Amino acid sequence: MIKKIALVAACFGVLCSHCMAESSRPNVVLFLVDDMGWMDCGAYGSQYYDTPNIDRFAERAMRFTNAYSQPLCSPTRASILTGQYSARHGITSATGHLPPQADGHSLMAVSASPRDAMIVPESKNYLEPAQTTLAEMLKSVGYRTAHIGKWHLGLTPPHWPEQNGFDVAFHCHPDPGPPGNYFSPYEVTSVGTITPRRKVGTITDGPVGEYIVDRQANEAVAFIEANKTNPFYLNLWCYGVHGPWGHKETYTKEFANKKDPTGRQGNPIMASMLKSVDDCFGRVIDELDRQGIADNTIVIFYSDNGGNTHSNVSATGAKAANEDWQRWAGLQAPTSNTPLRDGKGTLYEGGTRVPLMWAWANKIAGGTTNDSVVGCIDVYPTLIDLLGIAKPSQQHFDGVSYVSVLQGTGELERAGYFNYHPHAGLNRAGGVSVRSGDFKLLRWFGNPSTYELFDLSKDISETTNLADQMPEKTKELDALIDGFLRDTRATYPRPNPAFDPASSKDSASKKSNKKPSEAASDLDAWKQRGCEATIEDGILKVSSSNSSEAFLGHSIGRVSAPATVTMRLRSESGGAGRIDCLRKGSAESVQVISEPFDVKPGDWNEVRVELKHSGPIGVLRLYLPVAKSFIEIDQIDIQPVKGQGETWAF
Repeated sequence: MIKKIALVAACFGVLCSHCMAESSRPNVVLFLVDDMGWMDCGAYGSQYYDTPNIDRFAERAMRFTNAYSQPLCSPTRASILTGQYSARHGITSATGHLPPQADGHSLMAVSASPRDAMIVPESKNYLEPAQTTLAEMLKSVGYRTAHIGKWHLGLTPPHWPEQNGFDVAFHCHPDPGPPGNYFSPYEVTSVGTITPRRKVGTITDGPVGEYIVDRQANEAVAFIEANKTNPFYLNLWCYGVHGPWGHKETYTKEFANKKDPTGRQGNPIMASMLKSVDDCFGRVIDELDRQGIADNTIVIFYSDNGGNTHSNVSATGAKAANEDWQRWAGLQAPTSNTPLRDGKGTLYEGGTRVPLMWAWANKIAGGTTNDSVVGCIDVYPTLIDLLGIAKPSQQHFDGVSYVSVLQGTGELERAGYFNYHPHAGLNRAGGVSVRSGDFKLLRWFGNPSTYELFDLSKDISETTNLADQMPEKTKELDALIDGFLRDTRATYPRPNPAFDPASSKDSASKKSNKKPSEAASDLDAWKQRGCEATIEDGILKVSSSNSSEAFLGHSIGRVSAPATVTMRLRSESGGAGRIDCLRKGSAESVQVISEPFDVKPGDWNEVRVELKHSGPIGVLRLYLPVAKSFIEIDQIDIQPVKGQGETWAF
């Protein structure tokens, strides 16, 4: 590491003439919240969550209303540290907890099964050591650097924070979320697909019952105290509010009977966890004040992706955790991003538009709001520009500096801001979006590709697709996407030349050339129980007069959990549903594992249900809210963490 930093410093050469003296440089605090949605604090309009410290910070900060992240955490984190789009640095999904690929490994397969219409790339699982990270840049000019919290950019020691420019590191692995447990002792036996596992990293247990977000605050305060006389960079990447939904019950009780007057939010567990995040942030701000260095500290408050709108049970799958969630939250998702569409893991606004605030006394106008389109790729170039540090010559930047916006001396001009998620989702093999002015175009990879165009100035909820009405605007923005894919050398989904529609369950041919009478009986081995199911024009319509017992059933014996079930549904009334997995127990018994979900009323919406147990799924029963009205299904997709999945397009 010493050699790498020395090389970085040598490559930078002499700093530019306008650079400030090293001793007078401001400190930098980057406070990153995990899974915090655009509307998840008072400063951004929530009337349910209680975030007094974040809200008072907004009074001294510039608050951005059009700030973007990537749809998932690892890509955003890598973009912050490199200044690059995920298409360029290669981390395109939340895979930083998985073993790193071998040197020379291609992220793009050369072939795929005849069942698959597209060949889809994989995500890189680690931050490339050759990158000159933001931490390395600041360390090379005299900053003391610390990373405290979630990393998710590499499972093995060569890819840990210590090897990427951080002098002090408090982290654990594998780390898709907190160290398995929000309360000390933090050692756990199951995280994601790794069971059992031994905690690795530098996290140490605290007193029994210590809350990990409080511990992060303790570590941050200690670092500030130890480095108050020299410039420092504190990377506090908070474990809240990611699953497995550890919460302080004393806080949760405060929200149990609280009502949101707007009717948008109301999950007391999420409110409790956000309050703990707010406490942590407040302690950092207060410590800067206590040490008398607040005015000489740049503070950035940010989130790594949009709010989680699809999970509603513990990520551990443990019975006690599920019961705890249902006791406090029932069938609610963690949060609502309304009026934004959808949430974490999607390219819609709810998945990528997030809170972002910058503060620096007497340098950035406090209590102001700005609607410039900015994102995670811009943090690095903006910060070093603000500090008067020359760009590292060997580092390619996709991001641009918006110092002129922060200091009120100009506006940010860019042709488009891109977001990229090439991995298979509901009815699509990933996609890419561009935001240009008020317009946003989404290209969904397929053969052929499909498009959605929205005017966000009039339709922030992305309800009206203008692609057919405005073909010239669609063509103009699609050309920008073509340029983006070329420039970043993106590995994006491509048509599979070996694709055989006859063998594919996700073939569009199942949606065409069938008379209603023929399609009605072709449920592709799905069984109706207590309901009536018919298919017309590629849509499965389900109705019943006895919703409590009505379900669709299918044997999914060859697919194993953990897995994600994704459905595209439409219902006039919405309501609560559930998925039951029936697995053989002893010779005389059947084990039933239930996962609840909610269907929003109105137009088409995507529902994701996590099957978190391990082993074959068995028989899957899909209970749907069809008591008040019928429900329509466009597609059902089951994708396991390992192995081949199943997709049904009716």
